[in-house]
Amino acid sequence: MKTELLSGNEAVARGAYEAGVTVASAYPGTPSTEILENIAQYKEIYSEWAPNEKVSLEMVAGTSIAGARSICAMKHVGLNVAADPMFTFAYIGTEGGCVIVTADDPGLHSSQNEQDNRYYARHAKIPMIEPSDSQEAKDFLIKAYEISEKFKIPVLFRMTTRVCHSKGMVTLGERKEPSFKKYKRNISAFVSTPANNRIHHSQLEKKLKEIEEYNNSCSLNKIELNSGEIGIITSGISYQYSKEVFGNDASYLKIGFTFPLPRDTILNFSKKMKKIYVVEENEPIIENYCRMLGLDVTGKEKIPVEGELNPDIVEEKLLNIKNEFIKINEEKIVSRPPTLCSGCPHRGIFYELSKRKNVAISGDIGCYTLGSTEPLNAMDTIICMGASISAAHGFSKAFEKSNQKIKAIGVIGDSTFFHSGITSLLDITYNRGNAAVIILDNRITAMTGHQENPGTGYTLKGTETPEVNIENLVKALGVKNVETINPNNLKQVNEALDRAIESDEPYVIITKWPCALKKLKEEEKENFKKIPGIFKVNREKCRKCKMCLKAGCPSISFDENIGSIIDEDTCVGCSVCAQICPFDAIEREGDQL
Repeated sequence: MKTELLSGNEAVARGAYEAGVTVASAYPGTPSTEILENIAQYKEIYSEWAPNEKVSLEMVAGTSIAGARSICAMKHVGLNVAADPMFTFAYIGTEGGCVIVTADDPGLHSSQNEQDNRYYARHAKIPMIEPSDSQEAKDFLIKAYEISEKFKIPVLFRMTTRVCHSKGMVTLGERKEPSFKKYKRNISAFVSTPANNRIHHSQLEKKLKEIEEYNNSCSLNKIELNSGEIGIITSGISYQYSKEVFGNDASYLKIGFTFPLPRDTILNFSKKMKKIYVVEENEPIIENYCRMLGLDVTGKEKIPVEGELNPDIVEEKLLNIKNEFIKINEEKIVSRPPTLCSGCPHRGIFYELSKRKNVAISGDIGCYTLGSTEPLNAMDTIICMGASISAAHGFSKAFEKSNQKIKAIGVIGDSTFFHSGITSLLDITYNRGNAAVIILDNRITAMTGHQENPGTGYTLKGTETPEVNIENLVKALGVKNVETINPNNLKQVNEALDRAIESDEPYVIITKWPCALKKLKEEEKENFKKIPGIFKVNREKCRKCKMCLKAGCPSISFDENIGSIIDEDTCVGCSVCAQICPFDAIEREGDQL
C-alpha cells in the first residue's frame, strides 16, 4: 500500500476522496483552511468556497438530502455561524452521509476564543468523532460516513490545531465509487414544521440511545492494557501527550467516538484500574461524564482548563516532574508583536484613523485586526465576523442618546463583508443610522492564505465567475454616499474620512488595492499599476523625528546615530512613509525587482 506524509487537514481531504464524497463546501478559517484547498485537488469532488459557514452547511445538507455524500469544514467559531441549520439538520437527518468538520483552536493560536465544540455535539444531539493523528483523520472520516448513513444523522468531526497541522505517515486507499440514492420527495421527513419536528425529536432521542449502544463496541475507541495501577481516559491529541509521558506505565482508553460517550466501555475499563486520570484539553467533558457514572477520577483539579496541552504540562501536573529548560536572559528578549506586512494596503487608512479625535472604531476579523496594535492603535473593539458594522451602529445609537459627539466607524474586509457584513450594513440603512463604514478590499481573502471570494472573480477551482461589485452592492443596500479610493494615497484617505465623519447619513468608503503578497492576475496588473522603485532615506534631509515609525511598517527601523532606515529587501514601494515624512526625506529610488 502506498504511504504519504500528510498533515491532519490533508488526511481529512484524502479521507473525503476515499469515502466517495461528491460535494464539499467551506469558508476558510485557520486551522481548517487546508481541508478544502486539498479536497479541491480531487476532480471527482465538487468543491466551493461559500460566503460563510451557515451557507456552507446548508448547501451540504441539501446535497445529503438529495442522496449524495458531502462534507463541510470550518474553524470552531465558524460552527457558531452554522449552528442554526445544524440543530435542525440533526432532527431531520440525512440520506447521503454528511460530515461537519469543526477545527478547534486550544490556545487561541489564531482565534478570538478557545471554545470547546464538544459541547455542540451534546447540545445539538449529533454524534462526534475525534482523531488523534493524520492516519486516524483519514480512517475515522471514512468511518464517519458509515455512521452517518447507518443512523441517518450528520456527524461532527472534531479536529484541533495540533492535529490539523501536524504531519504523519498515512496509508492510502482507493476511492469508493459513490452510490447515489434516488431522490424521493418526503415532506414529513424533511420539512421542519413544529408538527413534523416533534416526531423527529422523539426519533432523535431514540437514535442517540442506539448510537451509544453502537459506540460501546465501536472500533474508533481503543483500549491499551498495560499497568493496572494507572488508567488514562483520553481523546484526540491528548492521547499522544499522555502516551509520551506515561508510555507503558499506564493503560489507556482512547475514545475516538466522543459523543455519545461509550458508557459500558468506560465502566469496564475503569474497573481494572486503581487510579484513573482523565486527560483532555479545555473543558472537562469526559471527566464530568465519568463522575456522573460514579467514577473517582482525577482531571481538571490538575490539568488546566485553559490553553493548549503539551507533554510537559501533563508530566508536571500528574507526575510532579518539571523539566529543565535552557535558561535565557529575559532582559535580552525583544518583543516582536505581529504587524501589518510591508506595503499592506490597510496601513494608510489606519494611520489616518489613528490621528482622528472623537471617533469610535469597531474592527473585525482579518489581517486588519492588527490595526488595533502599536503604533496604530486605531481600533476600539473587535467581537466576531461581521460585527464591526453592527457594533458601529450600536455605538452611534448610544452616542446619539447620550449626546456625545463621537463618530462611530466600522472597519471590515472584503471577504468578511461578504461573510456577514451585508446584513449588518442593511441594518444601518433600514434603521436610519449614521455610522460610517470602511470596506477594505484587498482583492483576496488574505489572512487565511489568499483564498478566492465573491469579489475576486474566481472560484475555489480557479474558474472565472461574475465578480461582485462592492460599490454597486452597497448602493443596492440603500447607501447613497459611497466612494472608492486608493488607500495608499493619504490625501484621498483624509478627504474621504472628512466626508464620512461629517455625514449625517450612512457613509461607506471602499479602499481598493491588492494585498502586497498577492500574485496579481493579468487584469489586476493593468488595473492596479504600481510605480517602479523602492524608498530610501535621504540622510541630509532626515531630522530623526521618528514620524515614519508611526506607520508601523516592518521595513522601517531607527538608529539613534543615523536616523530612519528602510530595508530595501522588504520595501514594496507603497509610498505611505514618504507621504508621512514632514521633511520629504524619504525618496523613491530605482526600479523595484
